[in-house]
Amino acid sequence: METVSENACFGGVQGVYSHASDVCGCDMTFGLFLPAEARDGPVPVLWYLSGLTCTHENAMTKAAAQGWAAEQGIALVFPDTSPRGEDVADDDAYDLGKGAGFYVNATEKPWAPHYRMWDYVAEELPTLITGNFAIDPDRQAITGHSMGGHGALTLAMGLPGRFASVSAFSPICNPTGSDWGRKQLSAYLGSDETRWAAHDASLLMRERGFDGPVLVDTGTKDQFVDLLRPETLAEAAAARRQQGSLRMQPGYDHSYFFVQSFMEDHIAFHAEALYGV
Repeated sequence: METVSENACFGGVQGVYSHASDVCGCDMTFGLFLPAEARDGPVPVLWYLSGLTCTHENAMTKAAAQGWAAEQGIALVFPDTSPRGEDVADDDAYDLGKGAGFYVNATEKPWAPHYRMWDYVAEELPTLITGNFAIDPDRQAITGHSMGGHGALTLAMGLPGRFASVSAFSPICNPTGSDWGRKQLSAYLGSDETRWAAHDASLLMRERGFDGPVLVDTGTKDQFVDLLRPETLAEAAAARRQQGSLRMQPGYDHSYFFVQSFMEDHIAFHAEALYGV
């Protein structure tokens, strides 16, 4: 692992690091904010998964998360959204290929050799981070925006017991029923739709739910709301009687201005679960 940069930030350190990923077969880069408390021992961690076209840097610089995390003594991890490199398959469209890994393990050509973002976020990167930084592996939570909200919800429900809480900003809630999903899942996982279900938050919510609190915010003026399909997740949560709060925020769109506006709420929500207060 190599240090790309480290900057003082709200009394802690905002770092950027790169490493050779065995899972993705390429070099990967991630951001990590450590609050001041990490100098004295392991701290809880909140994973932030970003959306289409993003790298590790977008949320790190635009989400206004570090100040609120510093107040709560929580670390933040900002992974990349896909593998990178000259030999990594790509597509001319913004919503497939680099920047659009969809947090799945691809099984189809030409994606399979590198696009293994589920294993990267679920296994390889947590092992690397907890082995090298003052992170408490027993106190983890997860959030994300758009495609990253999809990833946060599916990872939380797909890894029972891993995360104390899950939240999402304008997540893709029903990718098996949306053009933001069907295209990517068929490309990465093939035409057998039964293999897609493990990566659909609404189907997972109806089938198994999440053993903990859930918070989801979507803007009423989100320009992509028909692709996000928040109503499917709300219906599934109601049918299962899942504890949580699924909110439609009046006047907000899909931008990072929306994410910034509710970041304090989300970090406080996770702090309550991580500290058990």
